[in-house]
Amino acid sequence: MPSQIVVDLSAGEQIRIRQQMRRLRLLCPLLRWHILLLLAQRRSPSEIADWLLCWRSSVYEVAAGWRQGWRPWETREETAWPLALAPSLRRSLLALLRKAPAVEGWCRTRWSCATLALSLEARRGRRVSAETVRRWLHALGWRWKRAKLTAKDNDPERAPKWARIRWIAETLRPRQALLFADELDMQLLPKSGYQWMPKDTQVEVPTPGRNEKYYLAGAWDFRTARVHSRVGPRKTNALFRDLLNTLETCYPAHRYDRIFVVVDNYCLHRAQAVERWLAAHCRFELLWLPTYCPRANPSERIFGDLHDKVTRNHKRKRLRDLVADAGRYLDHHGPWDYRLATIYQEPEATAALRRLKRCREVA
Repeated sequence: MPSQIVVDLSAGEQIRIRQQMRRLRLLCPLLRWHILLLLAQRRSPSEIADWLLCWRSSVYEVAAGWRQGWRPWETREETAWPLALAPSLRRSLLALLRKAPAVEGWCRTRWSCATLALSLEARRGRRVSAETVRRWLHALGWRWKRAKLTAKDNDPERAPKWARIRWIAETLRPRQALLFADELDMQLLPKSGYQWMPKDTQVEVPTPGRNEKYYLAGAWDFRTARVHSRVGPRKTNALFRDLLNTLETCYPAHRYDRIFVVVDNYCLHRAQAVERWLAAHCRFELLWLPTYCPRANPSERIFGDLHDKVTRNHKRKRLRDLVADAGRYLDHHGPWDYRLATIYQEPEATAALRRLKRCREVA
């Protein structure tokens, strides 16, 4: 009786080996030749895939390549394997991705793998499947992701505002503080988002019978990277004034002569009650961000992290528990070692900063 050789491979190790084989299968002519010979013996694609430990799509690709003129004994470029991403195909694919689908005659706003495959066939005369295009896109570093909305940044005073904030950040004295403030909405209705889940299933996040909201006002310290926050049931200037009172306590007058607070142009920051509060507290000065420019506020990144870690797909049934989760997250995950966004280093901001320095030197 012949001896039996058994190799113990864990499920994870087998998955890694299969992934590596699939990653290299287009570079391995031996696999394609085996598939071709088994097809000549009238084996089914499922049988061939089981024997050779490959996908059935690989079998279909070899069959399609044979029908399109590929021959394993020919190595000329015009009859080479049609599914390899040659440099010329790569350039054509990237050129298509840089255009809108409507330019190529498609009545749609986004490219799909199928439309890219058909457009490549019309351009180059090479027929490929949508799955092949998908693998090419992954190989090029492209991913299918959700787009984000951005507001139009058209503030005519944006460069001077950037320069003012950058000047204060670069010349901040020991008895001065620079903080970036913003507000965050928290809802009992959870924000839906991506998460890992088994194939062919979808995680269900229950919605509340009645939605409730709470609001958090926070200020990020540019020097210490800590966040000071207050919460309230309404998003009004009273919540912002409550935050300013908290900052007055955290930055006492015997240690800080000047406190700069950077805010956006939301109406509650310009309320008359806030102006009266500032008049009574001369140590505080508000600095204004350009309109519709959330990238200039590092607090947006902190609150974005909070949404991703706390409020997205949450299953809290009471709003107070969600608010407590947000408070614990800010307390336990600081300090937030962020830096000013790169827009503060753009040429127009740098030019405005030079003009500001010259004005101060003259003065």
